[in-house]
Amino acid sequence: MAKKLVAVIGSYRRQGIVHQAVDHLLREFRERGGGVESERIDLLDRNIEFCTNCRACTQEPGERPGRCILNDDMAGIVAALESADYLVFASPVNCFNVTALFHRFMERLICFAYWPWGKWVPRLRIKNSGKKALLISTSAMPGLMQRFFSGAPKALKTTAKHFGAEVTAVLCLGGFAIHEKERLSPKQLAGIAKAVDKLLR
Repeated sequence: MAKKLVAVIGSYRRQGIVHQAVDHLLREFRERGGGVESERIDLLDRNIEFCTNCRACTQEPGERPGRCILNDDMAGIVAALESADYLVFASPVNCFNVTALFHRFMERLICFAYWPWGKWVPRLRIKNSGKKALLISTSAMPGLMQRFFSGAPKALKTTAKHFGAEVTAVLCLGGFAIHEKERLSPKQLAGIAKAVDKLLR
């Protein structure tokens, strides 16, 4: 059976740096992946309701994610991610963290926790799924600063953790505040290619 990659994008700008990075990543992946399938999920195009924190999805034990009471696109997104071998989570940094769009998706991943009434804290259903994850954040601030002065890398790692995925690379791409229509630099493109190599090892 062919392996599969699913990329989730939490950006509001379809031609922005995050989309450029994921598009380049998918091209590199297709060249190296040897027939690996890929799917791109733009959260901007999906109907994802706000989590109401009712915790209905956290009550039943087991490794499978709990069933949400909300009827929207989230169940299909979760199913796609569950079927994947490789995960990519990507978001710009807005107000020092992932976008509200990505955070809405992230909150709904509580279905991957077992948290019955009477318990103080949740427990993740899956600790090691065998999946691998590559994370991308972009910002006006330099990439190195993102790791210390924004919560985006940690939020993306937490997202991957819900799926029991091993994070193979975290790309913090920065310095995008000079021009209205920024482009990835050759160095950043090379960094994405290296991250794809790590993902496929």
